[in-house]
Amino acid sequence: MIYLDNSATTKPCQAAVAAMTKALTDNWANPSALYQFGIDGAKELRVARSRVAAAMGAENDRVFFTSGGTEADNWAILGAVKRLGKRGKHIVTTTIEHHAVLNTMKELETQGYEVTYLQPDSLGRITADQLKAALRSDTILVSVMMVNNEVGSVMPIAQMAKLTHKLCPNALFHTDAVQGFLKIPFDAKTFGADLISVSAHKVHGPKGCGALYISPKLKSFPPLLLGGGQESGLRSGTEATPAIFGFAAACDEVRAAFAADMEREKALLTQIVDALSNKDGVVINGCHDAPHILSVSIPGVPTQNSINILQDAGICVSAGSACAKGHRSHTLTAMGLPPQIMDSSFRISLSRETTQSDVDALLAGVQTILDWKNR
Repeated sequence: MIYLDNSATTKPCQAAVAAMTKALTDNWANPSALYQFGIDGAKELRVARSRVAAAMGAENDRVFFTSGGTEADNWAILGAVKRLGKRGKHIVTTTIEHHAVLNTMKELETQGYEVTYLQPDSLGRITADQLKAALRSDTILVSVMMVNNEVGSVMPIAQMAKLTHKLCPNALFHTDAVQGFLKIPFDAKTFGADLISVSAHKVHGPKGCGALYISPKLKSFPPLLLGGGQESGLRSGTEATPAIFGFAAACDEVRAAFAADMEREKALLTQIVDALSNKDGVVINGCHDAPHILSVSIPGVPTQNSINILQDAGICVSAGSACAKGHRSHTLTAMGLPPQIMDSSFRISLSRETTQSDVDALLAGVQTILDWKNR
């Protein structure tokens, strides 16, 4: 199998699997217990937190574990409005966010909040100038994704966060960094974002685990779950130590080769773009700024047909959101692409495990699609 759907999920690395197995067989104590077995578990949990924090460039005590990116996004947004809702009712986000953000915004609109949705250009980019024009005196939250999960556009998050804090000193800035974490460089301590969401299974860790970075300046951020006081009282419930330990192990492994992997992935992606750009009948969608995400269309061939032809060749790619519940991609729609482009789009996404032979097979598979179209 040639797996090129790494924006959906990544293969857990052996270090993560080993760490999880050990947690399930040896280090399985409840870290809240007061006997030595539990105390040892709590120590391991502190170490795991510091390893994930190091990968984010964050303070050790400002990383809080969640069940994944969706939960982290929900907590960031709902916690921010709970904290600042008395100061204003205006929120700024984009039309191309993950649905974990968009559907949370829709819920807030039913509660009387006003949401301004920034529109991307035809390449999927959103600028700091657009944000500047949208900010108001009653803006309490800005939420902009770091990397778009369909077309790979990278947003100027550091610039946007600085702008938000300058023009709206009381507002908070959140970024969904699920597709950016350990894919493009950033340092949480100096980045400027107040809240940063990440997910383990996008970086060769397990599903069911993520984290929310909460800036040290937010000393009284509202808790997500109430109960026994875990995660400094902000997210109660017995910690999912096997998943957390696996997440930490994956962070260590990916972080150690991050720069080299990023450079190699970008070289492979550039090779794919160059080759497909020279094929009649293939359209590249968006700017593919990130080193691992590419959206492609073959007008005249429905998305599912392309996926099926590639699957027959042992290649896994994604429809992105193009066929989700029968709806077209909200990202490609916001970019203003024609129906024939949207209805034939599919996403290719690489990882540190992608090889040259995988790329060669993909290019041969795309040629098979074109041959099928022209038969």
